[in-house]
Amino acid sequence: MSGVWFALGLTVFAGLATGVGSTIAFFAKRTNYRFLSISTGFSAGVMLYVSFVEILAKGATALEEAYGDPLGHWVNVGSFFAGILFVGLIDNLIPSAENPHEVHAEAERAPLYDENAPVPDFDAIAAENPHLHDHGAHDRKLLRMGLFTALAIGIHNFPEGLATFLAALQDPSLGIPIAVAIALHNIPEGISVSVPIYYATGSRMKAYFYSCLSGLAEPVGAIIAYLGIRLFVGGETNVVPPQVMGIMFGGVAGIMVYISLDELLPTSRAYGKGHDSLLGLLAGMLVMALSLLLMR
Repeated sequence: MSGVWFALGLTVFAGLATGVGSTIAFFAKRTNYRFLSISTGFSAGVMLYVSFVEILAKGATALEEAYGDPLGHWVNVGSFFAGILFVGLIDNLIPSAENPHEVHAEAERAPLYDENAPVPDFDAIAAENPHLHDHGAHDRKLLRMGLFTALAIGIHNFPEGLATFLAALQDPSLGIPIAVAIALHNIPEGISVSVPIYYATGSRMKAYFYSCLSGLAEPVGAIIAYLGIRLFVGGETNVVPPQVMGIMFGGVAGIMVYISLDELLPTSRAYGKGHDSLLGLLAGMLVMALSLLLMR
């Protein structure tokens, strides 16, 4: 049972890092975008390396023992792409304007920390930077838009909590670096989440509250994963069969690869300059490789 609490604690730690980002958005007049670029690249490096080198390999070992060779490897590959499909379908539910990993201009964030800052010219921002958010329609029904945004963010963060919890539950030594990687990438997410919520509701308190709340979707995902394991595959002994754990490992690897390639690396490139993104990526891989070697 202590392993469950440890895995859940890591997931809560990773999720609540959105509050750190939101705090930066409300109190820092300028953001260190290079740090955000390197940190999100670092997270991608950690998650890509551990997915391909460790988690996918663990899944293959468990499934080969359960189903033999080559069927076990076929099931492992199928689980990997099923994880990608799962998070891809979830991501497809989120309109790009509410996607918390999109980048915001400095002018959009200014009213969060300065009440006297002018409302930005959204049309001009969108025209000059088509990859940024466009909150020009912020005069729509505020409550409906705010709740929809919060729901979209929660759906978006759900698989991250699922991946963190399952990895930590099976192998705590893997769960710690994954939780740190998720936490680092949640910092810029918290910054970004505050902006659309603020323009949807007009309230700084609601923006801060919802940005913190968005991170709690990750431990919710962890709790649902644990209850699903207990109810459907744990049986009377609550011991998860190795083939089920192998399938979940393959799925977790797929989820993390999708998050890294579709969210973290594009965000890192958008925030950084030159080779910042690549430096962060390689640093994350190196740190993950060394930590796995030292833990052997």
